[in-house]
Amino acid sequence: MNKLSYLFLFVILIVTACKSSRLVNPGDPINVSYQKGIDRYEAENYEEAAEIFETITRIGRGTNYAQDAQYYLAESYFKMKRYILAEAEYTRFITYYPRDPKREEIDYKKALSLYYQSPRYRLDQTSTKKAIEEFQLFNSRYPNSDLVQESAEKINELRAKLARKYFESAEFYSRTDQYKAATIYYDLVIDRYPESKWAETALLKQIKTYIDYADNSVLSKQIERYNLAISNYEKYIQLFPQSNGRGEAESLRDNAEKGINSVEKTISEIAKGQTN
Repeated sequence: MNKLSYLFLFVILIVTACKSSRLVNPGDPINVSYQKGIDRYEAENYEEAAEIFETITRIGRGTNYAQDAQYYLAESYFKMKRYILAEAEYTRFITYYPRDPKREEIDYKKALSLYYQSPRYRLDQTSTKKAIEEFQLFNSRYPNSDLVQESAEKINELRAKLARKYFESAEFYSRTDQYKAATIYYDLVIDRYPESKWAETALLKQIKTYIDYADNSVLSKQIERYNLAISNYEKYIQLFPQSNGRGEAESLRDNAEKGINSVEKTISEIAKGQTN
């Protein structure tokens, strides 16, 4: 490291030290430091508030000030939309103070922190699944909470995102003629997320996919796959009897039945040829 780099690092350390000193002085009583944090928080200066509250959680461990500082530390990160840090601090609060009167609010804010971490559907959905689990746990723990309805709506929204991810995967496999993989992913949408708007379309696409799968299969597998198309048609009619897609579903069923008749005719002709 050259002299200029050392000088730059020294300046950074001095600035940081001055900032920390300005926020929490070594001789300040904990109540004075805490009030500084509250003043910054109420002024919406959440960055400095978080720094002060983080210090208080360390120097005031075991005091009511540390407990309240832990809450405001998590809140400061939440207000700054730094949701990964907020989730971590809410979790720490729950671990240290499980019986705090603010527990219901904290549990919900933890779930919200995960909700806001949930990315668009094409990306990894680990945060989405964790958020669903936290909202479900909240509704189970606080069935009479005013937040239960909002929590349920968040669950539905997140589940719809997962359903779309599976649906788009199925569409990709269908477009690339990977029929078996497509049927697996359509099934995931239908079986896991039947309440989502993607379920009906997935079931309709499933019927067509099994027909395409049969059309491109060896003769011995075709009847089985046409029958799977018909089975999915019957499921579709049962689940969505008044759907606008019923006409398309019936047309696909007719195609599957024609396919079965054609295969049976071919098999019969082959058998006759062999006996002759």
